[in-house]
Amino acid sequence: MTAAVDEHVEHRGAVRLVGVRRRVEAPVALAVLLPGSGPIDRDGDARGLAVGIQRQLAMGLAERGIESVRWDKRGVGESEGEFLTTGFDDLLDDALAIVDEALGGELPVIVIGHSEGASVAARVAARRPSVAGVVMLSGSARSGLEVLRWQSRAIAADVPGVVRGLLRLLRTDVEQQTEKNRQRLLRTTGDAERIGGARVNARWFREFMAYDPRADLDAAPAPVLAITGTFDLQSPPEDLAVIAARTGGPTRTLALDGVSHILRSQPRPTLRTYRADARRPIDERIVAIIAAWWSEISETAPQ
Repeated sequence: MTAAVDEHVEHRGAVRLVGVRRRVEAPVALAVLLPGSGPIDRDGDARGLAVGIQRQLAMGLAERGIESVRWDKRGVGESEGEFLTTGFDDLLDDALAIVDEALGGELPVIVIGHSEGASVAARVAARRPSVAGVVMLSGSARSGLEVLRWQSRAIAADVPGVVRGLLRLLRTDVEQQTEKNRQRLLRTTGDAERIGGARVNARWFREFMAYDPRADLDAAPAPVLAITGTFDLQSPPEDLAVIAARTGGPTRTLALDGVSHILRSQPRPTLRTYRADARRPIDERIVAIIAAWWSEISETAPQ
């Protein structure tokens, strides 16, 4: 079984989403790959940080007979629109459009989301019960506001000791300051607003902070596979227990020891090595686990 080297680009809709499909011989499924937050392109890269999660997933899955489709977010790469005015609900609309087209084909459709994409995947699964499976990588099972608050606590512990001492001298409470910014964002009404001197996608923040995936996880009938690294400082690893308890359908959860939010192994949990970590591939277990899970559920699924 071999994967094609080249991929094809398709333009759809006003935002001209760029679909990228890696074709394989005798494919067994089609995966729709949903990226994490920020201005991310089809490969899973942001300007200045080439994480490459979607590209690596596509290549690894292709070797195991699973085609994939991915695209540049609005206002990124070859997609039209403006990233800063794109809301969290817009990302759902884009994902649904691609999933609807995929469901019109002959292959069963798996939705695989990383971080923000894991939340979008839960929303898709609740609205499209014919999706054959959902994979949540570095996902969460609490409201976006609660996730951001958890991140602030986790990241504050990762601040170097010298910086922590300086912050104490300056009487600066990082968690308190970030909470003030979150409350300011919740009071905004525009698509993009200035917070702390920077222009941010305020509508995305409002919609993300209001969203809680638990109801969608319970409503989704498709099997769910949730994988989070024990060293994740951006999505709470303890949320795996909440996902495991969902009532919507069969669920499997897995905590990968020593793996970070960007799916790389680390000697200790930290965000400070992300740039160096991104030069290495994602943990080799992830694609293998997804492929084995799909093989198992596809064999037991009713024909």
